Order: sequence, then structure tokens, then C-alpha cells
Amino acid sequence: MEDNITIKFNKLYDTIRNCTKCKLYLSRKNAVIGYGNIKAKIMFIGEAPGRNEDIQGKPFVGSAGKLLDYLLNKINLKREDVYITNVVKCRPPNNRTPLKEEIDACIPYLKEEIEMIRPEIIVTLGRTSGAALSEIFGQRWEGIEKERGTIKEFEYNNMKVKMISTYHPAAALYRPEIKSKLEEDFEKISKISLQRKSKNLLDFI
Repeated sequence: MEDNITIKFNKLYDTIRNCTKCKLYLSRKNAVIGYGNIKAKIMFIGEAPGRNEDIQGKPFVGSAGKLLDYLLNKINLKREDVYITNVVKCRPPNNRTPLKEEIDACIPYLKEEIEMIRPEIIVTLGRTSGAALSEIFGQRWEGIEKERGTIKEFEYNNMKVKMISTYHPAAALYRPEIKSKLEEDFEKISKISLQRKSKNLLDFI
């Protein structure tokens, strides 16, 4: 028997798959829903689906997804341990940056995902994600180069959240020097996660 949270997610996923709130639905093959552990403590949020994601209906299944898997593996995590989604759920034509109206149309879905999962750590991948999440959380966004690697702590809907911003893995496919910076940031994610686990253990002592 499905638990309540699974039922809620299935309803959200059905809504996303049938969404016609912006013009992107006209050119999509599939709306791309979130993937992973719906009880995860770490949530990764990218920009929008690409070609492979549009075909398969899953996030990060192309070349950028392979790099994300590599980065997760380096800190002893698998996709099944985390939750991965995008700000925008449908592929923009030619993989262009999503327009403001497209982001605005999808933000309510992202908020629902955050509120159902209740993550303790949110990792924004790329400038679009960083800017969108900063707006949701009432934080100032000063650009990916300045924000990258920084950790912000705040409360949102009775949740204590730590947000860390980094580059989108796709950027490293075109700028190899970014890969080492991504690795550095994922090490920070690992340290934050270990600190969280240590604190939770102390709560039981």
C-alpha cells in the first residue's frame, strides 16, 4: 500500500506530465519529473532538461548526467540516495536558457517538491537554478562566479535548509577547468552531510 507522500508525488508527477502552463509543452516529447529518493536529505536542482532527458523523461541522463554520477560517486553517494530535479520541467528549444515566464510557470512545482521532500541540503546546479532558489528563499543572488561554493543557511516553511551553489555539470563539458571546481564543491557537500549525520547521532545520546 502506498504511503501518503508517495500518493502526493504521483499526483504531482501526473500534473507535470500533463502541464500546458507555458509554450514549452508544444515542443516537448516528455515533461521531465524529479528522480531519486523522495525521503532524501540532499536535493540537487538543475536548470532544465536537455535532448536525452526530453526523450527519456528523466533528469540528467545525458553526458552531464554521467558527470553528475561521477561526482556523486566521489563522495560515496548514488542517485538512489538523493533527489534530482530541474527548475523547468520541459526542454527549451535548442537547449536555450529558460525564459522568465517558463521559470515562473514551473516554480510552483519545484516548491511542492521541496515542501514534500523537506531536504536539509539543497545543491543548485548552474546560474538559473541558483537564481531561482535564491528568489524562493528570499536570498540575494549575485551570480554564479561569486556564489559558487558558498553555503547559506536559512529557514523555509518550518524547515532548516543549507543551500550550496555550484556550476552545472554541463558547463564542465565545455570548460574542463570547471570539473575540478565541481569536485571541490562536492567535497563541501560531503562534509556538510557528514556534519548533519553527526549532529543527528548526538541527538540520540
